[in-house]
Order: sequence, then structure tokens, then C-alpha cells
Amino acid sequence: MGPSATVNTEQPQVSTQPLIIGRNEHGISRKQFSPNAIKVLYRLKDGGFDAYLVGGCIRDILLGQQPKDFDVVTNATPEQVKKLFRNCRLIGRRFRLAHIVFGREIIEVATMRGHHEAPVDKNQTSQSSGEGQLLRDNVFGNIEEDAERRDFSINALYYSINDFSIHDYANGLAAIKAKQIELIGDPQTRYREDPVRMLRAVRFATKLDMSIAPDTEKPLTELASLLDNIPSARLYEETLKLFLNGKAEANFLMLRKYGLFNALFPALDGILEQNPDGFEHAFIKQMFRNTDERINAEKKVTPAFVFAALLWFPLLKITKQLQQQEQLSEYDAFQQGMNKVLSESAQHVAVPKRFTLGARDIWHIQHRLDKRAGQRAYRLTQQPRFKAAYDFLLLRVEAGEQEHTELVKWWTEYLAKDINGQKELVKALGSQGAPKGRRRTRRRSPKPAE
Repeated sequence: MGPSATVNTEQPQVSTQPLIIGRNEHGISRKQFSPNAIKVLYRLKDGGFDAYLVGGCIRDILLGQQPKDFDVVTNATPEQVKKLFRNCRLIGRRFRLAHIVFGREIIEVATMRGHHEAPVDKNQTSQSSGEGQLLRDNVFGNIEEDAERRDFSINALYYSINDFSIHDYANGLAAIKAKQIELIGDPQTRYREDPVRMLRAVRFATKLDMSIAPDTEKPLTELASLLDNIPSARLYEETLKLFLNGKAEANFLMLRKYGLFNALFPALDGILEQNPDGFEHAFIKQMFRNTDERINAEKKVTPAFVFAALLWFPLLKITKQLQQQEQLSEYDAFQQGMNKVLSESAQHVAVPKRFTLGARDIWHIQHRLDKRAGQRAYRLTQQPRFKAAYDFLLLRVEAGEQEHTELVKWWTEYLAKDINGQKELVKALGSQGAPKGRRRTRRRSPKPAE
């Protein structure tokens, strides 16, 4: 990895004289990078600009992992980048980025960032909230300033296309060696600038099998409520990164430890707080454990299933409340409860409609799985979300709902048989498994006007 270094006990600061590790010392080859990323670097260089690969791709290769993304930083402005690449589109409002599109691969190119306190001109804007959160951040600078604006020391590593060296501005190589996630600069200030850094600290710690450095860890619980100021659409994207990356169970436990889970799913967090070692906690842990196993085995996982599980207990709680308060039947309360729980959750994590519809289907089918007589079992298996709903029932039993053990056993046997075997299973049910008549709620007649 290069020269050995020790981690400072103080928060890392960016040096104007970076540690430069030559090509023969770091052992990284250009063959380990995306060919398209190399093309982007050379075209920027040929255009007269400085260009570096930066952050996660350097970090991951040094750790022996395969990077998923290759990000480039340059002193060219987004508009100058766009002139160099016909396959470029500019995105973002908080900070303008250039996306260079090569089929399915996108190379993200960012202009080196400067200090948001710097004087601005018509092309550079910066705006902060009262809590210190950056709302606009289109301020450009040099590489030293850009390194200071990076969040963690392990992400302030730059690969130069000029001489293939690594430039380490914040003792990131030492942090990698010590397996520590540490913020650059004052943690309070950096978390207030962008509260999502708290979620990133957790995600990097679990992803890279590292610990969070003490000074970086200390403010997490105190500042967790700042996540309430983050747009729900952005928290949805962060939730996918946390729970669909193969480390969901570890992320869940760490988020709960620091009080960060409450900002994402407050209704569920409240239920878990009331019964920390109960069935609900076992269910969520088991769901994340199963999700991790599927992802690590390169099997498909739909976000609809994950969100159906995360909102299941809030849905049951709301359904019970509606039954008691509105004197509704269980069916009607369940229907209203689905609308209410999804509406309340969207204020925190904005799940797209295609996944909330999937969650609704999974919930609906839970109430139909015990109705198997006649053609009902067959028709139910033809539902697009049946397999996910069956897996959901399996999860419930696996986590401790033993009263559904026989139902799971029946469906498992049914799905394993051919059409004749399925008919025999249904026939053996007799009257069992037929739907019960749904009790309709009587509407009270309005009192006559006096």
C-alpha cells in the first residue's frame, strides 16, 4: 500500500503538502480502473485541465475490493467539461456535476470544490441554512480546497493521470491501515453542513469492516435529529445504499445504536424502543439477514419487500387503533391503515410508487393466504407478488409467529407439487380454507334535524 503511517489522535486536517506515493510504491495498475474512466482522464488532460480519479475507487482498490463507481475530479468547470464530451449531461442543483455516459456506465466528473465562505461571482453560489446545512454549494477551488471539502480521510485520495501517483491529503492511507472512519475537520461542523454524513459514516464502517474514530463517533447521537432537515427523496436513496448493499443487518444495528434509525422510520423505531428484545426486533433482524444472504449470493431483492417489512408493525398498530377508534372491521381498518402508514412514512423516506404498490400487494396477500378452497389457492399463485408474499409469511414464522407454521407447511408442499397433487391438497382441506363472510360495518343513520 505504500509507506507506513500512524493515525493522528487529533481530527485529520488537510495538508498543503500531500503525501505522494509513486507508481512503484502503491501497486495500483491502470488495468484495475474502468477503461472509460481512463478515457475521461486523458481527454481532460489533453484539453489542458488537471484530472484525478478520487475517493472510493482508490480506497476500495487499496483494500483489495472491486470498485463499483469511478469518480473524476478536475479544475474544469461543468460547462467546460460539457464542451469536451458530446456524451455529457449536467445534473444537480446543490452542486453541479457532469455525467459522462458510456452505455450503461456513467463516469461522474466533479469540479474541484472551494470553501463556501469564499467570495462568489455570478458563476459561483453558496447558501447555508440556519443549522449550518449547505443548501447551495457551487463554489469551485483548487485540489487542496477540494480535499478539505471531502468528508472522510479515506476519501481524500487522488490518483494522478500525469505520473500515476497517489496524492494523500488527509492521512487517508494511515486511516485505511488503522481501519478507522474519521471525518476531516471538526465533526460538529461537518455533520451540520451535511447531516447525511452520519449515515455515510455508518455505511462505510460496515462496508469496509472498520470502526468509527472516537471524535467522529461522539456527536452522532446528539446530532441525529438534523436528518429531519434532509429531503425525503434523498433519504430514500441513502436507505437503498444502507439496506441493499449486503450489510443491511449490521447497518440496522448501528443506526439503532446511534439513534439514526429514528430519522428514517420513526414509527417502527418507537415500536422497537418499547420492546427491544421482542418479536418485532427479531423479525426486522431476520429480514435484513435474509436480504444480506440473497444480495451476497447475487440473487434479486426488491425494495418493495424490504419496505413492506419495515412498515408492517406500524401498519398493524394503526389498523388496531382504527378498529378501536372508528369501530371499523379488521378488513376496512387494514385498508385505511395502509394508506395512512404509507402517507406518514413518505414524510421521512419518499419511496417511489412502484415499490409502495408492491408493498401493498404483499400486505394484501397476507390476509388471503389462509383462504385456499376451490380455485382460490391456484388464483392466488397467479398474482405477480405471490412469491414475495409467500416469502413474507415464511419470514413471519421464521422470526417467531408459530401459529402460522401449518399454513407455511401447506403452501410449501402445494408449491412443490404438480397440478394433480395441488388439487388433492385443496380437496383434503374440505371446508377448511374457505373464506369467511366479511362482517360489514353498519353505518349509523344521521339524526334528524331538530
